[in-house]
Amino acid sequence: MSEPLVSVVIPAYNASATIDETLRSVRSQSHELLEIVVVDDGSTDNTAMVAQRHVDQDPRIRIIRQDHAGVAAARNRGWRSVHADFIGFVDADDLWAPTKVQRELQALISGGEKTGLAYSWHVRIDADSREFCKAAPVYCAGDVLDDILTWNFVGNGSAVLVRREALQAVNGFDSQLYAAGAQGCEDLLFYCRVAEKYHFAVVPEHLTGYRFLPENMSSNLPSMLRSYMLVADKMAVLHPDRAHRLDLGVQNYSITLLRVALANCKFGYFATCLALVGRRDPLLTVKALAFKLPRDVLSWLRSGLQARLGPCRREFPEPSSCFQIGELGHERARKMAE
Repeated sequence: MSEPLVSVVIPAYNASATIDETLRSVRSQSHELLEIVVVDDGSTDNTAMVAQRHVDQDPRIRIIRQDHAGVAAARNRGWRSVHADFIGFVDADDLWAPTKVQRELQALISGGEKTGLAYSWHVRIDADSREFCKAAPVYCAGDVLDDILTWNFVGNGSAVLVRREALQAVNGFDSQLYAAGAQGCEDLLFYCRVAEKYHFAVVPEHLTGYRFLPENMSSNLPSMLRSYMLVADKMAVLHPDRAHRLDLGVQNYSITLLRVALANCKFGYFATCLALVGRRDPLLTVKALAFKLPRDVLSWLRSGLQARLGPCRREFPEPSSCFQIGELGHERARKMAE
């Protein structure tokens, strides 16, 4: 085949409830020449068993097992084991639209060797893969270091396709956040380091379904905030001339997490996050309480316990389409095996 091989790395930890749908969405990509690696990061549930059913049906898939070491270590184990020059990452509870790999690959190739990473937009989905929030359009491209230091415009770790040489240049993902008990922003730190050396390309389409569940790591707001602060500190050492942008990033992220805690009635998380902000920047705490959050408090009081995540508007993808595309992926895999 003339089209290039693309490798897909799926870090998975206790993901038996969602990895089947994730694998179906990956197998159903319009770009067929894929190498798919599931890295079972020490799961104690049936994650490996569910993934093995896909291995038995699709020769493009294999499983790597390791002791639990966190998402960064799992991603690193995966990408270092694959063969393609273009590598995508998708968490084991997220979904890809069928053209996700194809469109991002086109963007990477069109951007030339200086372009090390392509990303697309995402929607947030619930436990039933139904959308409840669509990410606002973002058009950051080219030299994006100043932008990514201020805010994580990519939004999640499942929305990108990366050149292998970019991964090698930054030595992959940093597992020190996990070791410090502050996991959650490994993808942001990776994006910052890639942006130091390469340009980004954007595909202006919502091609990733980013699953948001209460038990997800992303819902552990204090851990996420500690993680973001550690990333900011690491980048401040390398870029002292951009300290203002990094401080602005911490401010924006802190306010966002405090608002999420209020909206979801997570008052313990709110108090812990506020304490973290206070220790780092007392003035920011005053600004948050006096100027940034009063409107959110009033909104929560008005809506009471119904101030949680809003009702779902549509599904991503629709269940019927998901299974139909999945079966098409199986047929493609059988033909490739022949």
